Amino acid sequence: MTGFNDAVQALVDNGYAVWPGFLTPQQVAALRADIDARRATFHAAGIGRQQGYQRDDSIRGDDVLWLERDDVLAVPVLDQLEAMRQAFNQSLFLGLAEFEAHFAVYPAGSFYKRHLDQHRNADTRVVTFVLYLNDADWAAEDGGQLRMFLHDDAPPLDVTPLGGTLVLFMSDRYEHEVLPARRERRSMTGWFRRAQRP
Repeated sequence: MTGFNDAVQALVDNGYAVWPGFLTPQQVAALRADIDARRATFHAAGIGRQQGYQRDDSIRGDDVLWLERDDVLAVPVLDQLEAMRQAFNQSLFLGLAEFEAHFAVYPAGSFYKRHLDQHRNADTRVVTFVLYLNDADWAAEDGGQLRMFLHDDAPPLDVTPLGGTLVLFMSDRYEHEVLPARRERRSMTGWFRRAQRP
């Protein structure tokens, strides 16, 4: 996969896309350094929303930091994601009004059990993205794979979280999980969203 057009076509054909090398090694290193500098400001992630929001380490064990659109250190990558949002709208007419993003850090041994990225009674999340910020020497035996459950009669797809790789998938279609890792696992994760219906 080499560009936005390939990503669009993969979403049409499969409902997901895996784009190795979406970020350069220099971009990955800069974002990793940003995470290191702000690690103390991360907070434990939860599940659910509004009154149902809770922290449950038996389901999810990552720490997160939500990013503002004008976040100085992340702007170059956020600009790339904005260009992708526009490309999706022009080609697929998805009505994507915005995207939201956060850094996610999974300490060694943590995981996120199987789930779907749409909340009950809400359909604003349309396309999920996961952008890996790990070292280039990440190996399959290090764990931390994104496991996507594609179809009932097909084996799951495991994506090794190599730095610079972007994964996209339709938020309402594929359940997925993060497998336990043997080392700290880092990513930028988020959703292209349609506007909330009145």
